Amino acid sequence: MKRPLMLIDLDRCIGCLSCEVACVQEKSLEKIGIRPMKVFRIEGLSDKPDGFFLPMNCFHCDPAPCVMACPTSAMRKREKDGIVYVEELLCIGCKACIIACPYGAITFNPATMKVEKCDYCYNRVDKGLLPSCVSKCVTNCLYFVEIEDIPKERHRVKRIDSELYREIFGVSSYHSCA
Repeated sequence: MKRPLMLIDLDRCIGCLSCEVACVQEKSLEKIGIRPMKVFRIEGLSDKPDGFFLPMNCFHCDPAPCVMACPTSAMRKREKDGIVYVEELLCIGCKACIIACPYGAITFNPATMKVEKCDYCYNRVDKGLLPSCVSKCVTNCLYFVEIEDIPKERHRVKRIDSELYREIFGVSSYHSCA
């Protein structure tokens, strides 16, 4: 199984928020204030005195605690590529997935009374397109690749994984994510 992975070149991210805007527009969340892709400014953890920007979205964990916690099977993981998504018709808005997610990647949408999360724009991916956040990134700091295709020489790419997330945000969890 080829599994897509979001890679982030932290040296290239300038915090322009184009990925956030693209995600919000793709999911039609403009008036709600929900951001499945978030960009954080991190200070005090790097060799850069000004800090750095950290784009964050769902880690599409394996195993995915949100999928295991969902009582209606609305939260699903695709077998073909491991993308975790919400089957909106089945979601009852119970928020069990929000509680289960150790990364805060799932948000309740009060307009629909259901949850929202990054799903790598799987409808676009199925058409051979990049997720909206990647396609709109003005500095090309976001990479959407299959695990076998991780860029080696193009840029110094740092994978944002669960260990770095725990260090930055002080989150502890009982499982590991991709």
